[in-house]
Amino acid sequence: MQWRRGVVCGLGMLALAGAAACTAPSPTTDRPPSVAALTSGPGPSASVAPPPTGGLRPPGTAGAPAPSARVHLTAAGDYAANVATTGGVLRALSFSGSDAHLALGDLSYGSPGGESAWCSFVTSRVGTSFPFELLSGNHESNGTNGSIDRFASCLPDRLGGVGDYARQYYVDLPRSSPLVRVVLVSPGLTFPDGTWSYAAGSARYAWTAAAIDGARRAGIRWVVVAMHEPCLSMGRYGCSSGPDLQHLLVSKRVDLVLSGHEHLYQRTKQLHEGAGCARVAVGSYSPACVADADTSMVTGAGTVFATVGTGGVALREVAATDPERGYFAATSGAGTDPTYGFADLRVTPDELRFSFVRGAGGSFTDSWVLRRTPSL
Repeated sequence: MQWRRGVVCGLGMLALAGAAACTAPSPTTDRPPSVAALTSGPGPSASVAPPPTGGLRPPGTAGAPAPSARVHLTAAGDYAANVATTGGVLRALSFSGSDAHLALGDLSYGSPGGESAWCSFVTSRVGTSFPFELLSGNHESNGTNGSIDRFASCLPDRLGGVGDYARQYYVDLPRSSPLVRVVLVSPGLTFPDGTWSYAAGSARYAWTAAAIDGARRAGIRWVVVAMHEPCLSMGRYGCSSGPDLQHLLVSKRVDLVLSGHEHLYQRTKQLHEGAGCARVAVGSYSPACVADADTSMVTGAGTVFATVGTGGVALREVAATDPERGYFAATSGAGTDPTYGFADLRVTPDELRFSFVRGAGGSFTDSWVLRRTPSL
C-alpha cells in the first residue's frame, strides 16, 4: 500500500502543538503501528504511517493494533550514535513490537547543531512515526551536546502528554481507558532558567505528587515514574535527583521508577518505607527497607528502581563494593557481562512484566513481574 504525505499529516490525533513538519515516509507495509490504539479516543482509530526501514518490522506491527487491555513500552537512556551499539539497540527496538519508547536522556553526545542528524539516525531505524518520547538528560538540558528543544522539535510528542514535553509531563496509556500513567520529571538538571529542584515544598515536588495522586483517583492501575538521574546507584554518581523525591515516590508506592545517567544497568529489589524504615537510606543499606527480594512481587508493597543507561554510549563498571549494593537485585556494566539494550514493559490490568532486552554486546538478561494479587 502506498502511504502518502497527506494521510500522515492529516492525523488529527497526532497533530500536537510544536510538532515538527511532516515528512513523506517510504512505503514498506500496509499494517499501521499500534500507536493509534494508545492515543485514540472513542470512535474510529486513524492509521499511522509505517517507518521507512526496508525489511525491518516497525514497532507495534505484529498484527492488529494493540487492544486496550495491554500496553507495551520500552525505555533506555544514554545513547550516542555508535552504529554497532546504539544501532544495535535501535534495531532490536524496531523488532520489539513496542507501542512507544521512553528515551531517558543523554541523547546524541554530539555537537550543538547536530540534533536533526541524530533524530534522523534514530528514525532511519525505528521509523518517522514511531513514538520515540523524549526526556532531557544533563547533556541536553544545559546545551553541552545540543538543545533539548531542538531534539524535541524533530522527535515530537506523539502520545498527547500533559505538561512540558521532554522536561516535565505525564502520559496516560491507552488514552481512552488508561492502564498506566507515566510521569516524566527532571530533578537536578540545569536548564536555561536554572537548576530544577524537586525538594519537599517546591512547586515541582507538588506537581509530581499531584500527577501520582491524580492517576490513583482516576483508577489508573499502574504508575511509572521516569527521570534521567537516579538516587540509589552502584555507579559513579550520588543522589543528584534528591532524597526528598525518592521518599515521595516510595511513600506513594509508585510501581516502577526508570532512569538513565549511569552507563550501566541496575535494578533494585522492591523497596518500601514503614516499620523499621522511616526512609530508604541513601549511602548505606537497611534490610528493613526491602519489601521483596525475588522476581515475583505484589503491587502496593513497594517500589522498584531500574537504571537503564545502556542505550549505546560506552558502558562503565558497576561498583561492587558500593554501600547501597544490598538494595540491588541485578546489575550489568563494563567488566560484568556488558550488554547494551532496553527495558521492556508489558502491562495488563493484572500484571506489569519487565525484562531487559539485549541490543548489542554481552548476554545479560533480567526479568521480573509485578502482580496485583499474589500467584495462587
